[in-house]
Amino acid sequence: MDFEALHSANFKLLDDTVTDWTSMITKLETLKKDAEDGLHGQANKANWAGYNATVSREFIGKTAGEFGDAVTQATSIRNIMRDTRDELKTQQRLLKEAIDRGRGKNLTVTANGGGFTVRENPDKKAPGGQADLDALRDELQGILNKATEIDSTGSTSLKALVDLTDHGFSDATYKDRDEAANAVKEAERLAALAKKKPEDMTPADFDALKSGLEKYSGDEIFAEHFATTLGPQGTLNFWAGINDPHAAYKLGRERVDQYDDLQKHLSLTLATATQADSPEMSRWKYDMVNLGDQPISKNSTTMGFQVMSNLMRWGDYDDRFLNDYGSKLIETEKKMTDNGRHMPMGWQHMGMDPLLNRTGTDSGSDPMTGFLKALSNSPDAATEFFNGDFVTKDEDHDFEEDADENGKNEKRALTNFDYLFGERDWPQDRDNKGEDSIEGRNNLALALEAATTGHRAGEMPTIDTPAHNEEQAKLVESIFSAVSEDPKRLTDHGYMSDSMGQIAAEYMPDINRGLHPGKENEGALFPQAGASASLSEQDITRFLYTVGQNPDGYAAVNAGQHSYTTSVMEYHFANPDAYLADPNFSRDENLKKSIEDVARVAGEIEGTIGTGRAYANEVEGGAKDAEFNDSLKNVNTWVSSGVGIGIGLATAPVAGPGGIVAGGLAGTAASEILGSISEGLVKDSSGEVIYRNGKEINDTRESTYTLVESAAQKAGEAAKNPSPHIVSAAATAAEQGFNNAKTNVADFCDGQGVPKALDKEG
Repeated sequence: MDFEALHSANFKLLDDTVTDWTSMITKLETLKKDAEDGLHGQANKANWAGYNATVSREFIGKTAGEFGDAVTQATSIRNIMRDTRDELKTQQRLLKEAIDRGRGKNLTVTANGGGFTVRENPDKKAPGGQADLDALRDELQGILNKATEIDSTGSTSLKALVDLTDHGFSDATYKDRDEAANAVKEAERLAALAKKKPEDMTPADFDALKSGLEKYSGDEIFAEHFATTLGPQGTLNFWAGINDPHAAYKLGRERVDQYDDLQKHLSLTLATATQADSPEMSRWKYDMVNLGDQPISKNSTTMGFQVMSNLMRWGDYDDRFLNDYGSKLIETEKKMTDNGRHMPMGWQHMGMDPLLNRTGTDSGSDPMTGFLKALSNSPDAATEFFNGDFVTKDEDHDFEEDADENGKNEKRALTNFDYLFGERDWPQDRDNKGEDSIEGRNNLALALEAATTGHRAGEMPTIDTPAHNEEQAKLVESIFSAVSEDPKRLTDHGYMSDSMGQIAAEYMPDINRGLHPGKENEGALFPQAGASASLSEQDITRFLYTVGQNPDGYAAVNAGQHSYTTSVMEYHFANPDAYLADPNFSRDENLKKSIEDVARVAGEIEGTIGTGRAYANEVEGGAKDAEFNDSLKNVNTWVSSGVGIGIGLATAPVAGPGGIVAGGLAGTAASEILGSISEGLVKDSSGEVIYRNGKEINDTRESTYTLVESAAQKAGEAAKNPSPHIVSAAATAAEQGFNNAKTNVADFCDGQGVPKALDKEG
């Protein structure tokens, strides 16, 4: 900074700018409140259907969120500008005070171009002579250097903050210039450490890098600057380098037990970085994708995908980056497998290959494993990826089907889902205990959970989760069909069933419609917003029977069914004419028919998963039943989340995920029913057992009748329209549905194994 510029600076313009930004923040906060309480709040309560349910409501939610981000970004900009102004004012004051002190020592300071000159007065010398002159010169230069740094870092911080987003606003928060400037400095310091050769990296370097990434992984300015300073090739070189047992022998000997923590926080940092829209980061993402199918060095067989995918297991990566990355990964796999004809041998872990994943679940050699974990955290990207083409009918491959049933096989098209779920020959891998790794397919299930539900895998839906769209519903149809076609795709990998059960739970309206024999006005009987998956009774039966054989899958479906059934009953009790308004019958008779239809399907669902549970117990013995009972405790997750699978219409408290989740579960009839399941042997007000955790199918049968009956009773009471007559009819209908399940399992699940316990009940 020029001497004269600082000495004569007029900060009024900066003062006015800071004042304007402060006023802007106040106005934006008002808009934010209006958007959240008005726009977003009304959208959540509105009766969305069709296109509006899947697009308009989601758009409104995101738009409302932008106001919050606008407040955050405006506040950060104001804070950085205010802090920069205040610090420059301080340096100006220090400069003038130093000049005044010099004047007292007979020293004169004058501007000289962009710099300054210090001279002794000609008629009177400085008391300390040259020493006083040098001291004043150094002090003034130090002040100018500090002012230059403040001005430069303030400008850099503001530019970095604004560049984070190409459209919309950033939610990055900085309280002052120092905080933002330190993020840039730390990014450069840590990137320099990561650029070291693995043989030169010391334990102290490793510790600094690990602690720094742990501290700053969520800082957007830091993450963007770290990633772009290190570069895509540098990122691959670093992680591959420290995992090279030869090059990083000394470091590994001291710190290998902490590699998993570094892997996690490096992944989180890079995920944050990909959310930035700066030109440098856009180039980073483009180059990283292109490096995927290339060896990381001329002397290595490890490819870029194998390294980068292990740095994608944590964090929320940019959707566009994930889809570009996934497309290139699939393209590479197609070449490696000759369009799916054999195992991708390039991903097979060999004895001398480095361990690129340090979680202990797998070696990290198969890049699909880490990539699928990334998709499990990014629902929209997951949906797009799984619905993408693996091979078309026109390509050279061996996948065939007799689509028109004329006895002649023809080539079939495969989506990425079709290939990964049903056709891929997965590379063999082991975990750190020497056992077969399950991580690849487990991550596939998690990614499918995210792709179909619209929220991250392992999380519960909220009222802000968008209604299911056509692409999600299409994927659910494919999942049910694939399991129905070959149940071993799931039974041979039972650990995938928890995600499959969650998917079924959140598509409970679609399942109810598929099992209901009538189609007339079906949308009024089982209302839902958004797109509906078209599921056949055969596919539903085979899918639920298969999922029901796994404790976690069974528990998820159980919770979803009872939550939805109770909510729908409560809706119909409150709106007796919603489904049937036949003038030939009384209002109560029409309502009774509505509740009976709902109860009958509920019984069929419970009967189907109940037979699956009974079969699993029969095959594996009574010890398995303890697992089923323990899994039912997970229903508490639904209760504690305050969210249940509801109906999502204007008559419900609010519309929610998939148009089927009603918020405010606490205090509703559904919450009482779910609570009775999670607590096991809980007695109702009459002292009767509501839910029996028994291994015999008869226990499940009796529990179903009791719960459906209780659901009807509590739903009627909640809607202030109780009817003991209808409650009794609901139990009878549930029994009919349960018996229907016996027939369906016998018809549709031939060859899978049907529990003897069910046969005994015939």
